Amino acid sequence: MEFDRGKITFVFQGILVLVAIGVVLKFAGPVVLPLIIAWLLSYLIGPVVNFMTQRKIPTTLAVFVILIFLLGIFYLSFTFLYARISAFAAAYPRYHSRLTELATALTSQWNLEFDPLAGINWGQNIGRFFVSLSQSIFGFVSKLVLVIIFLFFILLGKPFFKYKILKSFSAHNADQISQITFSITAQIRRYLSLQFIISFVTGVLVWLALTFIGVDFAVTWGALAFFLNFIPTVGSIVASIPPILLALVQFYPNFWPGVITFVVLITIQLGMGNGIAPKVMGDQLNLSPVVVLLSLLFFGWLWGIVGALLSVPIAAAIKIVCENIETLHPISVMMGSGKIYRREFLKANRRD
Repeated sequence: MEFDRGKITFVFQGILVLVAIGVVLKFAGPVVLPLIIAWLLSYLIGPVVNFMTQRKIPTTLAVFVILIFLLGIFYLSFTFLYARISAFAAAYPRYHSRLTELATALTSQWNLEFDPLAGINWGQNIGRFFVSLSQSIFGFVSKLVLVIIFLFFILLGKPFFKYKILKSFSAHNADQISQITFSITAQIRRYLSLQFIISFVTGVLVWLALTFIGVDFAVTWGALAFFLNFIPTVGSIVASIPPILLALVQFYPNFWPGVITFVVLITIQLGMGNGIAPKVMGDQLNLSPVVVLLSLLFFGWLWGIVGALLSVPIAAAIKIVCENIETLHPISVMMGSGKIYRREFLKANRRD
């Protein structure tokens, strides 16, 4: 069998380019990540800006109004987060004593010769945790400032983008670019809307279940489930761990509430996060589950939790671009779930 050396060279060059892009994105994360977040937010907010400008509202004023609204949402979110952290810090001594009793009981019951909690300076560790958390929040706020700045300039040019495309390219190319942009906008907006609804329902179910069981900070764990459910597959599982551990400590020596909490949360999270959500998201974006998983692993490694949150929208954007470029169309086909192609194949065979 003879191989086309040109194609082989092209494949290896493509691999090298991907590796180089990955290295650049890794080191340029502090700047690139806020830009990508602003870019994705612009797809959600852009139609609002266009609607306001079509009503003769100046573009600058429309963008300012929207950004002030966003800042209000961020402020309320940080206020809620601060209140939850303060409440947990105030209740920590009670949980510490319960945890000590639980460890002592398990040590004596299992005839262990050592105390697994001995030598642990809980006060110092908790202090370090809150210092680390404060640094993380400060870092997020600093990135948020960049996001707002990038978003401001992107939104200012949003109403004029289609006219610049029409002026820069021929009618055919301009139509193709507009189609790609519209597809990216529609599918990412649809994904974020569905994911928001699924995550909101998950958070409400977790909050109601924990309230019924009597677990402390039920609202906090519901909010945690809401946010982490945006991370495909693993987020829903991670969100279940803290309330289960808290239930075991809170209701000690009665372990049944902890067991019930475990069963209920795993049922909710696996049913919503790992059952319904991937199926709905896969059908809407036509993404293969393998592509979703690989995208989660890659962008999670690249940018951490924020990268995991952005993994599916970025993968969808890449697939849409490849779908509309003829030479890259096979990549788009391989990234798809395959359900549409199977239906087309079965339909064609029925006609034959």
